Amino acid sequence: MESQEVNTYISQFPSNVQEILGKIRELIIKTIPNATETISYGIPTYKLSGKPVVYFAGYKNHIGFYATPTGHEAFAKELSKYKEGRGSVQFPLNEPMPFELIKRIVEYRAHIIDGDTSEN
Repeated sequence: MESQEVNTYISQFPSNVQEILGKIRELIIKTIPNATETISYGIPTYKLSGKPVVYFAGYKNHIGFYATPTGHEAFAKELSKYKEGRGSVQFPLNEPMPFELIKRIVEYRAHIIDGDTSEN
Protein backbone atom coordinates (compact mmCIF):
# COMPACT_ATOMS: atom_id res chain seq x y z
CA MET A 1 0.00 0.00 0.00
CA GLU A 2 1.45 3.34 -1.03
CA SER A 3 2.15 5.85 1.70
CA GLN A 4 1.15 9.49 1.25
CA GLU A 5 4.33 10.40 3.12
CA VAL A 6 6.40 8.66 0.44
CA ASN A 7 4.41 10.44 -2.29
CA THR A 8 5.29 13.74 -0.62
CA TYR A 9 8.94 12.74 -0.26
CA ILE A 10 9.28 11.84 -3.95
CA SER A 11 7.43 14.98 -5.09
CA GLN A 12 10.14 17.27 -3.67
CA PHE A 13 12.68 16.19 -6.31
CA PRO A 14 13.17 17.33 -9.92
CA SER A 15 11.07 15.33 -12.39
CA ASN A 16 13.96 13.18 -13.64
CA VAL A 17 14.79 12.10 -10.07
CA GLN A 18 11.09 11.62 -9.26
CA GLU A 19 10.86 9.20 -12.17
CA ILE A 20 13.77 7.08 -10.91
CA LEU A 21 12.55 7.15 -7.30
CA GLY A 22 9.10 6.14 -8.51
CA LYS A 23 10.53 3.20 -10.47
CA ILE A 24 12.52 2.00 -7.45
CA ARG A 25 9.42 2.33 -5.28
CA GLU A 26 7.30 0.39 -7.78
CA LEU A 27 9.97 -2.32 -8.06
CA ILE A 28 10.08 -2.73 -4.27
CA ILE A 29 6.28 -2.83 -3.92
CA LYS A 30 6.00 -5.44 -6.70
CA THR A 31 8.82 -7.51 -5.21
CA ILE A 32 7.50 -7.45 -1.63
CA PRO A 33 3.81 -6.50 -1.88
CA ASN A 34 3.17 -7.38 1.77
CA ALA A 35 5.77 -4.86 3.00
CA THR A 36 4.78 -1.80 4.99
CA GLU A 37 5.80 1.43 3.27
CA THR A 38 6.67 4.31 5.55
CA ILE A 39 9.15 7.10 6.17
CA SER A 40 11.93 6.28 8.62
CA TYR A 41 15.05 8.38 9.18
CA GLY A 42 13.39 10.84 6.81
CA ILE A 43 13.47 8.49 3.79
CA PRO A 44 11.22 5.82 2.21
CA THR A 45 11.43 2.58 4.16
CA TYR A 46 10.00 -0.88 3.51
CA LYS A 47 9.42 -3.27 6.39
CA LEU A 48 8.31 -6.86 6.85
CA SER A 49 7.14 -7.99 10.28
CA GLY A 50 8.21 -4.58 11.58
CA LYS A 51 11.81 -5.09 10.42
CA PRO A 52 13.43 -2.93 7.72
CA VAL A 53 14.06 -4.61 4.38
CA VAL A 54 15.46 -1.63 2.45
CA TYR A 55 15.48 2.16 2.39
CA PHE A 56 16.19 4.54 -0.48
CA ALA A 57 16.76 8.26 -0.82
CA GLY A 58 17.15 10.89 -3.51
CA TYR A 59 20.09 13.27 -3.65
CA LYS A 60 21.37 15.86 -6.10
CA ASN A 61 23.70 13.50 -7.96
CA HIS A 62 22.76 9.99 -6.83
CA ILE A 63 20.20 7.65 -5.34
CA GLY A 64 21.15 6.30 -1.93
CA PHE A 65 20.19 2.68 -1.32
CA TYR A 66 20.35 1.03 2.08
CA ALA A 67 19.95 -2.74 2.55
CA THR A 68 21.80 -3.17 5.82
CA PRO A 69 23.37 -5.19 7.04
CA THR A 70 23.17 -8.33 4.93
CA GLY A 71 22.20 -6.89 1.56
CA HIS A 72 25.46 -5.05 1.07
CA GLU A 73 27.55 -7.97 2.26
CA ALA A 74 25.83 -10.48 -0.02
CA PHE A 75 26.19 -8.28 -3.12
CA ALA A 76 29.58 -6.75 -2.28
CA LYS A 77 31.18 -7.70 -5.59
CA GLU A 78 28.39 -6.18 -7.71
CA LEU A 79 28.17 -3.08 -5.52
CA SER A 80 31.94 -2.51 -5.49
CA LYS A 81 31.79 -0.41 -8.67
CA TYR A 82 29.66 2.17 -6.81
CA LYS A 83 30.60 4.56 -4.03
CA GLU A 84 29.75 2.89 -0.75
CA GLY A 85 29.48 4.01 2.82
CA ARG A 86 28.69 2.17 6.01
CA GLY A 87 25.53 0.32 5.06
CA SER A 88 24.87 2.40 1.97
CA VAL A 89 25.57 2.55 -1.73
CA GLN A 90 25.27 5.47 -4.13
CA PHE A 91 23.87 4.90 -7.61
CA PRO A 92 24.87 7.93 -9.73
CA LEU A 93 22.07 9.68 -11.58
CA ASN A 94 24.28 10.09 -14.66
CA GLU A 95 24.60 6.29 -15.11
CA PRO A 96 21.95 3.67 -15.87
CA MET A 97 20.12 2.72 -12.68
CA PRO A 98 20.78 -0.96 -11.78
CA PHE A 99 17.11 -1.88 -11.31
CA GLU A 100 17.71 -5.63 -11.69
CA LEU A 101 20.42 -5.54 -8.99
CA ILE A 102 18.13 -3.52 -6.71
CA LYS A 103 15.39 -6.11 -7.22
CA ARG A 104 17.71 -8.99 -6.35
CA ILE A 105 18.88 -7.21 -3.20
CA VAL A 106 15.27 -6.56 -2.15
CA GLU A 107 14.40 -10.23 -2.75
CA TYR A 108 17.42 -11.34 -0.74
CA ARG A 109 16.67 -9.03 2.19
CA ALA A 110 13.00 -10.08 2.24
CA HIS A 111 14.04 -13.74 2.30
CA ILE A 112 16.48 -13.08 5.17
CA ILE A 113 13.82 -11.32 7.23
CA ASP A 114 11.10 -13.88 6.49
CA GLY A 115 13.45 -16.70 7.48
CA ASP A 116 15.25 -15.12 10.44
CA THR A 117 13.31 -13.45 13.22
CA SER A 118 16.52 -12.17 14.81
CA GLU A 119 17.41 -9.88 11.85
CA ASN A 120 17.48 -6.15 12.66
